[in-house]
Amino acid sequence: MQVSASAASPLAALAPGSLAGYWRFQRAVARAQLAAWLPAGHRLLVDISGPDPSTSAQAADRGHTVIRVLAAAPAAAPAAERRRARPGRARRGTIVPVMADPTGLAFLPDGCADGVVAEDGALSRQLMTEDLAAEIARVLRPGGQLLASVDSLVLGMAMLAEQRRWAHLTDLVHAEVVLIPWPDGTITRCFGVSQLTELLTEAGLEVSWVRPRTVLSPSMVDHVLRRDPSAITRLVRAELAACQDREGGLIPAESFGISLLAAARKPSCPP
Repeated sequence: MQVSASAASPLAALAPGSLAGYWRFQRAVARAQLAAWLPAGHRLLVDISGPDPSTSAQAADRGHTVIRVLAAAPAAAPAAERRRARPGRARRGTIVPVMADPTGLAFLPDGCADGVVAEDGALSRQLMTEDLAAEIARVLRPGGQLLASVDSLVLGMAMLAEQRRWAHLTDLVHAEVVLIPWPDGTITRCFGVSQLTELLTEAGLEVSWVRPRTVLSPSMVDHVLRRDPSAITRLVRAELAACQDREGGLIPAESFGISLLAAARKPSCPP
């Protein structure tokens, strides 16, 4: 994927070769957010986050059994993942890779999972996101939890501006579904806070919160880390604190970040 890497571009943070410090910071924040979300005990989780194995590995390190859904066979699984993978023999602290259609979870029975992780914009990569959200709600047991990240409207607007699609940018605020073309020909679906909340609610889930992945600016983070690489721990703590307002609630996320993070749960069955 070719994306502008100029310092002035709002998409500079997306280019792997630019703002390397910010990308390292974002990964550290994502690990901290996942660690805070992971349930206690030993649970069965479904990871539909895509090719990056780090989410499944982190959950397995906490003692959970993780069904990792893959659209294609990985060329070579990392050593840590190979040690845990036991297809057909799920046990605590195990990653079970499954080759399946990433647009649905039809191979899983109703109410089988304690949690679903859809990191790395997994919901944005499926244009019929409503169908995938409904499948997630189906496989969650009552009280089961979802952690999901999506591409934000901030990213969508930046992409349209980068491509000089001014007419589309003007109409974006009136669109119910926002589909953004990328230079490589792929399309991503972007969400605002209200759109993401509505998506999960209509799927039958109760939304606990929606927040930006990060609110600290990429340029500021990269500047700090260039001067002091050891400052990343303090930056992560500052980021997690910045997502809370003075009363302990969540700050509005509409104007921050290239991605949004949401937590939701399936309502418990009535007694």
